[in-house]
Amino acid sequence: MSNLLKNETSPYLLQHAENPVQWYPWGEEAFQKAKKEDKPIFLSIGYSTCHWCHVMAHESFEDEKTAELLNRHFVSVKVDREERPDVDSVYMSVCQAFTGSGGWPMTIFMTWDKKPFFAGTYFPLQSRYGMPGFPDLLWAIINRWKENRSLLLDSAEDVIAHLKGKETGRGKYREKDLTENAVRLFKQSFDSVHGGFGAAPKFPTPHNLLFLTLYSVRNRDKAVRYMVEKTLLHMRKGGIFDQIGYGFSRYSTDERFLAPHFEKMLYDNALLMMAYTAVYRVTKKEQYFETAKRTAEYVLREMVSPEGAFFSAQDADSEGVEGRFYTFTLQEIYAALGKEAGQRFAVAFDITEKGNFEGVNIPNLLKNNGESDRVTAEFGEELHILYEYRRNRAKLHLDDKILLSWNALMITAFAMLYRVSGQELYLRKAKEARYFIEENMTEGDSLFASYRKGKRSEQGFLDDYAFYIAALLELYRATFETEYLEKAARLCEETERRFADKENGGYFLCKKESTELFMNPKETYDGAIPSGNSVMMYNLVSLYQLTENEEYDTLLKRQTEFMDRQVAEYPAGHSMYLLAKMLCENPSEHITVVLKDEEEKELLWGKLPFLANVSVVSDSMKYPLRNGETTYYVCKNHVCLPPTNEL
Repeated sequence: MSNLLKNETSPYLLQHAENPVQWYPWGEEAFQKAKKEDKPIFLSIGYSTCHWCHVMAHESFEDEKTAELLNRHFVSVKVDREERPDVDSVYMSVCQAFTGSGGWPMTIFMTWDKKPFFAGTYFPLQSRYGMPGFPDLLWAIINRWKENRSLLLDSAEDVIAHLKGKETGRGKYREKDLTENAVRLFKQSFDSVHGGFGAAPKFPTPHNLLFLTLYSVRNRDKAVRYMVEKTLLHMRKGGIFDQIGYGFSRYSTDERFLAPHFEKMLYDNALLMMAYTAVYRVTKKEQYFETAKRTAEYVLREMVSPEGAFFSAQDADSEGVEGRFYTFTLQEIYAALGKEAGQRFAVAFDITEKGNFEGVNIPNLLKNNGESDRVTAEFGEELHILYEYRRNRAKLHLDDKILLSWNALMITAFAMLYRVSGQELYLRKAKEARYFIEENMTEGDSLFASYRKGKRSEQGFLDDYAFYIAALLELYRATFETEYLEKAARLCEETERRFADKENGGYFLCKKESTELFMNPKETYDGAIPSGNSVMMYNLVSLYQLTENEEYDTLLKRQTEFMDRQVAEYPAGHSMYLLAKMLCENPSEHITVVLKDEEEKELLWGKLPFLANVSVVSDSMKYPLRNGETTYYVCKNHVCLPPTNEL
């Protein structure tokens, strides 16, 4: 029996279309029904590749008795967090206010006018491990709604007042103070044995590594460089990296990077490609480029639509078991490779009779002293055989919706890869994804957050604009084609118009005039991905340094005053902003290039410093050719060097 999700396009919502729960998509129909029937709203938020979302769905939402309880006493609403980051952001703040933490599946109970009075995450069908069973929770809320509703409404008003009253003051702090405090915190939490930061679970958070890389270069800090490299090397050798099919899983459940949560997200792989590429550029160590290249290979093989855009995620579960697709017994290795080759492979990749993970094996190189790229090359044939062997298993669910913000991250990653390699494939794939966005997810300078099967979302959010501007700027740095810079500038103007709080600073997640939710958040914290406010800081720095337009400097000052106060409370949680602030207060050299002819533009990628701000101009009175050859005008710290034909 289908419910009201059957006509949606979101893979997550469609996963629940046959539930006995009478789900509604987010919208006025559900809220008006709740108002008319005087029922509370049960709001469930998740995404299609979320393991614990699957578990709760199977236990509770597919259970007839639980469904009957929900259908009789509640109006149930399903939301795909990736399609509606605004709804997810607001109610994640609610969940954190109620419980001190958050995650998915997110469980919210609220009034018909969207005021929350209870929040949590996963609840089992039966009470266990100190968690109430979901039906028990439902009965408690039903009884409280009937007998003491005022208490619920008071708690809703309290949490709303708390969230609306959170400190959003302004201030100004020295870049050096903020960055030094952030680095101190990273040093304190660094795992010197296994790499990474903090205890299990360990998330990649590649923007932290990008920040630390830039810091290590600017400050010649070998200890910080070591933290970055150790983390990248251990992730590459661990089970968090798919040794057979490549690409990274979302996070590691243990401190060693051995046992991942097996879902693969587009954004993680994009950001990690950036981190490995950046460190390769700094160190010239091929193993980092090899990891970025193999991650790109995974993306191009499994995550690209026929039109050139990038899909969102691959599931962790198959055959009802998390990680089944990715794990092997020793006997399976022997069956696929033969005894002799299988034994060699088993020694290299930590495959044992006992298993290294719940009785089975996650291929990894953590016990192998060889460099990952050399081991991979040595076992190239065996890895190919196992990849083909694995393809015959039950297929992983693919979330095939196109998210503009995540596609922008991947465009940036491929453009960066092109800049360090000169390989046309990477630039072509970045341009194809950009073309898809322009054709299907834009209207003038308006952007739309998601697209699937010919249907796009109705709005775009700050992250879509911020990340796409950053992608256009990276395409400009890769090609020096001014159309990308001009488009980035126009979208920056549109972002100001739609999202900027010109009085108090910062950018709202939703359009300023949005009244759909009880608050319009300004996200500043860099979580699994950098915040839109952090990325806008980076964009403003880039645009100012590339164009020398003083208007961007004015916007930078406003954004800095807004962000510094938030960042000062916990600098390590705002690494992308601090990266941008470093680039702002200690700018790289500005290089104006006068080309002898247009054909030479394609050769620039291998000659220019990676962080330099580059403008390409025609021969003129202001910037003449020297000796009839391509000429470089280099300025740094307000001092310009004589024009030169060589860098």
